[in-house]
Amino acid sequence: MSVSANPAAQAKAAAGSYVEHLFQTLGTRDPMTVLASTPDAVERSVTGMDEARLRRPEAAGKWSVLEVVQHLADSELVCGYRIRMIVSHPTPDIQVYDQDRWVKELEYGKRTLTDALHEFRSLRESNLRLLGSLGPEKLARYGHHSERGQESVLQMTKLYAGHDLVHLKQIERIKQAVRVSGG
Repeated sequence: MSVSANPAAQAKAAAGSYVEHLFQTLGTRDPMTVLASTPDAVERSVTGMDEARLRRPEAAGKWSVLEVVQHLADSELVCGYRIRMIVSHPTPDIQVYDQDRWVKELEYGKRTLTDALHEFRSLRESNLRLLGSLGPEKLARYGHHSERGQESVLQMTKLYAGHDLVHLKQIERIKQAVRVSGG
């Protein structure tokens, strides 16, 4: 199982590996630059894909490109909520969510790419405005993640930037897989 897959049943046990993987993926890149550039990068990557390939997973039990884009939008919603809770409450609990359950129960496969891209872009822009307005004291505030322990807003910013890069690679991998399997 890939560290970047992060299935809910194994998330707590793999938390340290997952965080390290995201930090390594980010490397020395500026997280704010990565976060600001990801919506355009995602849009460029999916432009021109036909509906069938957008909705085709790379393999059984895996996500499609559309599901990855909707996951990015919903992750942005979760991230924004978490940051707002940390900034406005002393050391709040940071709740986890089962990303695969969201894909299934929120029926990501029935969404449109246009809507998913719009949600992602608008939520990201809102969160970037908020992050840009925070000084060092508020960036250092933290909450308690139920799987990963103490996380500051600054640490979360780096994690989400690494998360973006992981999913950009995933989109490219899925595109290759559906190109091969789809003719």
